Amino acid sequence: MFKTSFSLIALAVSTATLADDAINKNKLTDKQMERVVVSGSRVFESIDEVPASITIINQKQIEEHLKVNPELQSLLAQMVPGLAPDTGSSSNTGQSLRGRAPLVMIDGVPQSTPLRNGSLGIKTLDPSAISRIEVIKGATSIYGNGASGGIINYITKQAQSGDKTEGEVSLSTRFSAVKLEESAGARISAAINGRADQFSYLVTASYEENGVQRDADGDILGLQYGLSDAVTQNYFTKLGYDFDDEKQLQFSYNYFSSQQKTDLGDVAGDMSLGEKTYAIHVPPELQKRGKPQGPEGNENITLKYTDYALFDNTQMILDLYMQDIENVFFFSPNLANPDENYDGGQSIIRSDKKGARATFNTQVDFDSVEASFIYGIDALNDVTSQPLVDGRVWVPEMDMQSIAGFLQTKWVIADDLIVKAGVRQESIDLSVDDYRTLKLCKTATQCSVPINVKGDTIEYDATTYNVGIKYNLSDKFSPFLSYSQGSDISDVGRLLRAATVNDIGLIQTQASIIDNYEIGFNSQFENVRIEVAAYRSTSELGTTNSFNEVTGVYEPVRAPQEIWGYETVLDYTLSATLKLLATYSYVEGKNTEADVYLGSKQISPPKATANLNWQPNDATSLTLSYLYVGDRKRFAAGDDGKYVGDQGPVESYNVFNLSGQYQFNTSWQGFIGIENLFNEDYFPARAQSYTYGGYNIKGLGTTATVGVKYQF
Repeated sequence: MFKTSFSLIALAVSTATLADDAINKNKLTDKQMERVVVSGSRVFESIDEVPASITIINQKQIEEHLKVNPELQSLLAQMVPGLAPDTGSSSNTGQSLRGRAPLVMIDGVPQSTPLRNGSLGIKTLDPSAISRIEVIKGATSIYGNGASGGIINYITKQAQSGDKTEGEVSLSTRFSAVKLEESAGARISAAINGRADQFSYLVTASYEENGVQRDADGDILGLQYGLSDAVTQNYFTKLGYDFDDEKQLQFSYNYFSSQQKTDLGDVAGDMSLGEKTYAIHVPPELQKRGKPQGPEGNENITLKYTDYALFDNTQMILDLYMQDIENVFFFSPNLANPDENYDGGQSIIRSDKKGARATFNTQVDFDSVEASFIYGIDALNDVTSQPLVDGRVWVPEMDMQSIAGFLQTKWVIADDLIVKAGVRQESIDLSVDDYRTLKLCKTATQCSVPINVKGDTIEYDATTYNVGIKYNLSDKFSPFLSYSQGSDISDVGRLLRAATVNDIGLIQTQASIIDNYEIGFNSQFENVRIEVAAYRSTSELGTTNSFNEVTGVYEPVRAPQEIWGYETVLDYTLSATLKLLATYSYVEGKNTEADVYLGSKQISPPKATANLNWQPNDATSLTLSYLYVGDRKRFAAGDDGKYVGDQGPVESYNVFNLSGQYQFNTSWQGFIGIENLFNEDYFPARAQSYTYGGYNIKGLGTTATVGVKYQF
């Protein structure tokens, strides 16, 4: 039986537009903004009323990191405890959140492709279009399928409340400080926003061309999910119309593409021997056929209607959204079919989503109790497939129809005790036509045997519950405790493409059901804020991979899992000019059926980060950031001395970054960023642990960014 859940966080959080507008209307200060959660679902509220761990990355933090590295994977790894270290590439495979896959969203619209999770969802929007990022940690089904690890929600910028037109233009270049040759790239971003009576508008655009990226030795990084010679474009617009003070209609459109267009080719190394894969220029006849890898013009369209006072005590939000995704992957020799004269292949994940949501929030005040009732209906149609560029079908088209109803309640008793509870009922139909598995080859003579699989419609139907409590005893100690069920039918496509039976009904396509437990506390002293959380999640039917010696392909294995860990955050104002933000996170997990540890695709090594910001005056700011990734050595090598799958040992490493800016006047700002300040020579955690071909790529060597920004 499939179970889905509506996380207890749904009690607390709202669509970005509703929250942003409410914040604008109430003219909250930056400090107050930091105490508000506006993510995921239905209403907005103070973070002090949420019994769970949440990370909010504000616009200042985004802009500081953008000076060092424009990739959102890098920013999130630095700022979010519980998120695995940066992969140093365009892919977030292996970058799990508390040991499970997160659902990435833009203003509440899912960007991930959970039916065939290609782990490219994090890189879907340029940071210059983002106002803040909100990360809800722990299994949840706020938006249905795909959030077994939590939610990463990019909240886009809003038009300013005044009538004056405002805008900015930023120009920068990024280059290797180890070896300049061919490494210089260029980036331009621009934004304009304003209001005209009841009409508001915001337009942002960015265009970036990378040079080659070099490691600490000056060699070009390997190409698998690489960023060398990548061309990235993002065009985003948000238009709003206020019928009156209570009713608003908003339209938004996002276009994003990022493709590697290069004449480079890989020189393969062997991770078991400590050898890196690096790239060199190759003649045209040796270059791989196919399309440039990366997102090929992904689009989102959203229409939202908000009525802040449908009735005296009830708000309403109606959403319609459409999405078209086409992510192109690297050229793989495992997709070879010698009998048909195919020399390798290249796959594409295609996903079309159409969704509608209706959300209502009714608030009732009793004598000493404030109650909120959040209820509504979600509907989604997700059609996803994974064909090859040459027309062969690897994953057949999966057509998912989902409808869910929910009721969530929040009770604030005597201002200090918060109790939340809710229920969600969801029904899903997943239809797959008859298909034939692809012939996969390890060598020209060592191949799998294709199978004709009979299609069917699989039905999932379940009711799930959640409950949480938080007691704001004092600023110095606010404990919380929560339990929430979460589950999804993530990555059914991987199960279908690896089928070894001739009927879809015989494939283990059951949902991965997750029970999530969390306990923690927040403490606020005069100059110090501390957050501590511990968690445990169990799933009756997790997904891991097993190596097939015949085909050289990693196939899914369904087995129960248990994942546990803890996180700490320290936010310390050392002085009026000096602030420190430090985090530490630890996660571990096991396949409980076989009593063996889970591999690094799910479980990351311990991670610590620190961000020290010095702002001696209004014009000058410097930030030194630090990333520590610890050891994780849970597995033994085989008889041949080599590790398999995602079980390679991880050695610790340290990376320092530096960024700074100077405000010349009200209009002009100059900035500089240095990534890997001390030119640490290292393999990222994923590169060390993955034994799959092509992942053994070094981390980026010292790389500098220099630019200017003009505001008007």
